[in-house]
Amino acid sequence: MVTEIKQVLRLLMLMAKQRQQRVAKTEAGGGGLLVLLWSAEKNIPQGLNCTVAAAGSWCRGIQMRQFQSAFTDLKDRVFPLAFLCPDPDPEELFAFTELYGSLRVLLSFQMRNIRHFSPECQTHIETLLKIFSLVNAGIEIYLTSKLNQETAHSEFRAPKWVKKECWCQGGHPVLGDPLSLSIPPQVMDGGLYGELSIQPVTLLSPCMLQYPNVATQLTHIQVLVYGPSNVPVTGPSTYLKNLPAHLDYKDLGLHRLHCSSFKDLLNGGTMYEVQQENDDRESSLPTMHQSLLLLLFLQYSDPFTSEMSDVMAAEALIEHHLEDILCNNSQAVTAALQAELENALKPQNQRKRKQEKLSTALDIIVSSSVNIVSRSSNLDFRNACLNRIKVPDTHQLSATLCETLRRVTSWKFTPRSQCYSAPIDENPQGNESTRAEM
Repeated sequence: MVTEIKQVLRLLMLMAKQRQQRVAKTEAGGGGLLVLLWSAEKNIPQGLNCTVAAAGSWCRGIQMRQFQSAFTDLKDRVFPLAFLCPDPDPEELFAFTELYGSLRVLLSFQMRNIRHFSPECQTHIETLLKIFSLVNAGIEIYLTSKLNQETAHSEFRAPKWVKKECWCQGGHPVLGDPLSLSIPPQVMDGGLYGELSIQPVTLLSPCMLQYPNVATQLTHIQVLVYGPSNVPVTGPSTYLKNLPAHLDYKDLGLHRLHCSSFKDLLNGGTMYEVQQENDDRESSLPTMHQSLLLLLFLQYSDPFTSEMSDVMAAEALIEHHLEDILCNNSQAVTAALQAELENALKPQNQRKRKQEKLSTALDIIVSSSVNIVSRSSNLDFRNACLNRIKVPDTHQLSATLCETLRRVTSWKFTPRSQCYSAPIDENPQGNESTRAEM
């Protein structure tokens, strides 16, 4: 079922791209995508049904009959185990059409070789749609199953430690330099010609640009690979698993990477855990954990490939021989990924250096302040300082003053024009408590 849904998404995206090339873009590419899993017979199901519905401007130009016709034409070659079936009750699609308008695409098919819908299958489909939604901006993804009455919806959530209006609602993807790939001779013998390249994109999340003094720590790096149709490429990669052994960690500003998840993309792609250096320093302030997402978009063009069946066959060949292609270009790909990671982590390393300078300045302020109080011969002045800070002696004065200064500077909010934040109050309550501490 997962494979068939992925193929339907690939067909849908390829047809949407073809239509968008012919139609002038006059509106934003928003809308929704619904995947409905259901069974017509409750007692003795003959097979599992799946309905894919799309609405909105992102799929404009696609004719419903043409899409169904393309599915029928490709069924024997691409969907050998799927059969067209009647659409579900319109009431099942009512809530979706209320949000996004009339349907532009509606396709229902049955998998007769599937009798039971396991929780693992739903998890794989949810992950597939989540990864698919990451790179198809503006498309709201919904997965609804009538079999267990559960619905999954992709969304971004703000961290719990910060107010919603002060948090960057989106990310800041960094577009890297494209890298041309040479196609191995054995892959060309299989029928894959044309030009193939990789377009890397990095995304560091959550965004902390508006909190430049908060301590951050990179904990994970995730790599996802997408085909030319922006549909995730499934299958584990030995090349990506062994990538950490070929990286220059000094230039990255990292201690070491460890491949913690070597699975296919339906389980979250290739995940690397960032091993941290031993640090005996303790801090009462929280550290924001961040993750880096590395997206690799495969781009393919062949002037002699125009039929939809040939385009989908070419993408299937790319997916099947991806490991051979990466290994054939291993030196160039490794150098390109090293450069992209350095570029993505460069602001992070600069941030750490600025925080180290700020920490040194705070230590000087605390040391100077404590020296002034402890060496003062004016007993009334010393008692007034200790009472104001609410400590009994100068020893606790140093610790309390240090913690207060770090807390005040760490949570300083700095608006950034490039961040997608909601308007904030000019005089938030948080600033009043900061002034009182100072």
